Amino acid sequence: MAKWQKTQLLGPEYISQIQLLYSNDKLFPIEVRHYLADWIEERFTCDPQQWQSDSSLDIYVKTTIEAFILEIDNRSGVIEDFLTKMKLATAVNNYKSYYEDKYHNLYDHIRNMLMAEDRIYRVACGEIIDTNSQFATVETMIAQQFSQLSDNTREISQDLKRLEEEQETFAINYHDCTKLNAALTNMNNTEAQKIELNNRKQEMEMKLRAGISHLMESRVNIMNKLSAIYVGVNELQCKILDDELIKWKREQQLYGNGATFNNNKLDAIQQWCENLADLIWLNRHSVKEFQRLKLKLNLETEVSDNSTKLLADFTQLLSSLVTSTFIIEKQPPQVMKTNTRFTATVRLLVGGKLNVYMSPPQVRVSIISEMQANVMLKNDKIGKNGDASGEILNNTGAMEYQASTRQLSVSFRNMQLKKIKRAEKKGTESVMDEKFSLLFQSHFSIGGGELMFQVWTLSLPVVVIVHGNQEPHAWATVTWDNAFSEPGRAPFAVPDKVQWCHVADTLSLKFMAATGRGLDEDHLRVLGEKAFRGTTPDANQLLSWAQFCKEPLPDRNFTFWEWFYAVMKLTKEHLRGPWVDGAIIGFIRKTTLEEMLLNCPYGTFALRFSDSELGGITIAWITSPREVFSLQPNTAKDFSIRSLADRIRDLDNLVHLFPNINKDEKFGKYYTENQPTNTTNGYVKSKLITTIDRQGGGSINNTPLHMTSPEYSNTRDTNSVASFYSDATGTTTGGPMEGYMNYTDMFNGIDPFSPQ
Repeated sequence: MAKWQKTQLLGPEYISQIQLLYSNDKLFPIEVRHYLADWIEERFTCDPQQWQSDSSLDIYVKTTIEAFILEIDNRSGVIEDFLTKMKLATAVNNYKSYYEDKYHNLYDHIRNMLMAEDRIYRVACGEIIDTNSQFATVETMIAQQFSQLSDNTREISQDLKRLEEEQETFAINYHDCTKLNAALTNMNNTEAQKIELNNRKQEMEMKLRAGISHLMESRVNIMNKLSAIYVGVNELQCKILDDELIKWKREQQLYGNGATFNNNKLDAIQQWCENLADLIWLNRHSVKEFQRLKLKLNLETEVSDNSTKLLADFTQLLSSLVTSTFIIEKQPPQVMKTNTRFTATVRLLVGGKLNVYMSPPQVRVSIISEMQANVMLKNDKIGKNGDASGEILNNTGAMEYQASTRQLSVSFRNMQLKKIKRAEKKGTESVMDEKFSLLFQSHFSIGGGELMFQVWTLSLPVVVIVHGNQEPHAWATVTWDNAFSEPGRAPFAVPDKVQWCHVADTLSLKFMAATGRGLDEDHLRVLGEKAFRGTTPDANQLLSWAQFCKEPLPDRNFTFWEWFYAVMKLTKEHLRGPWVDGAIIGFIRKTTLEEMLLNCPYGTFALRFSDSELGGITIAWITSPREVFSLQPNTAKDFSIRSLADRIRDLDNLVHLFPNINKDEKFGKYYTENQPTNTTNGYVKSKLITTIDRQGGGSINNTPLHMTSPEYSNTRDTNSVASFYSDATGTTTGGPMEGYMNYTDMFNGIDPFSPQ
């Protein structure tokens, strides 16, 4: 049974969540989900991590999306229901027009929808506790409020129509009464006629007085209803803009540190904002209609109303909605290098609903300093163009409307920061501590020019660098800001000290995003000891910004963050697979690892990140007699020559990965395939191998030696490698890195002089 069929058997509460999930999604309508349930679940639930390369994943995604569109097209042809057939045909047209070159976007979107649906199902079945149920609950509450406000708005529209009809009836009656008064002045009336006319006049006047009373009551009721709607819309708008949109922005900021980020929420928020725009515009029109009817029939006895204030209030709501929904959908890079291309996307959530695209707004981008951002937010005013703190190329663009997604946005794909103006530095400040922000601004009108809007928004803080060696500290500034900035702060204030538990969570999040596996309690305990310079911190102990990335570690010329960042970069670029598999312990004290290995059989080894070498990893192993030795740390430069797995394969005395796992079992899938030695182009092929310096006292030699002398055979002499270990075991000091064994990378190839 397809998962979709099981989902349909859930209780009403969860079915409503499924309906809400798909009702706000125009790219993956529920009809497509329903009629292609089995096919979709088979093709869109594959884990992308199974692919060995990005190119193979790209091919799979492209073929899957093409087959998906074809499958919808085929099934729509056999469905009899006309409306469903049209819905599927519309989906096919949307996919072909919008996602022609964006296969990954659609593929990821559908996968995200299926994961959200699966989460609802698993919560309903009690498999997991829904930590994200709050958003589903909010969706339900907001949907209910919209439904009630929409009903009230329709009721107001009907009340105004009735009021107009009543006013027209009153005007006719008033006209008849005027004619009756004129008839009473006729001198030719008989006494009987006068009596009859007087009686009719009294009846008419009573009717008019009752009509006036009823009209006044109707007007008061309408104004009360409009005021109540305003209160409801204002409350709902605050919930959407000040809660949900702010939460989305916060999640977007944490995404910069590696947190998961469901960008699909923005589509739901856009739908809410469009609904708000509808409600505000309709009720604003109702207030104006009320004023028109009031002017059309002025009742002298009527007390003044607050329609003028109410009209201004609805206009202010609309203004707040428009300006707040001018948002950055895709943030620019937070570490920005001069003369390097970068991208960003800005979106106006209510642009489609208000027909702003009829005269596409121009958006201009500039870069401003922290001080300029503070002044601008304090004054709520955009500075002059000349106040920018730098020069950006390709910084203007027109917003475009995509009918298939109902999105009004502009993507800047070729921006480039040419130069930057920096502030004077104080004390230990550096250019990597200085924060800037990209300012996006535009202006447009709605309602045929009735309302003019000037909108702007600021990007997340960015740090501008000019050289790659500034990158680590720049990322420290960005990471600290993303993790610990508080809502409503002045740009770009952050606390100087933070509890270690929050820092630890941030480090684990960063490592998880970069390498595919987070940090456990043992890892974080070691990191805590290092950050606090040898003492084990408790969860609430405060770590300062200076300890984090300013002050060097004891007996080192680098900071805690520089060390952590180098390890993370090494793991991401060269050790990701073994790290994810748990083959690398990594964060562990040298003495602790040695104690662990002393209790293991000969040949047991483990991998630890070096304390002394930035971005280094060392292999420690137990020898016979029972001694533990460590190889001089490998760095990214070494792994660009030969991978970690191949180096471990080369060293035959490394037998079991701690605690007792055959090294081929753990590293075998990462070995480079052996290439045939025979060639057809006349050249002799060679192969790189790793061995250990015979004396154990030399430095790392990353310059391979070409083995061309007849004394070398075309296969590695494992006995000689073993003898290298034997000869080296007595040498544990000397060379550039005390306490490490030294190794050499050598080429082992066919000897052209030996007998064939």
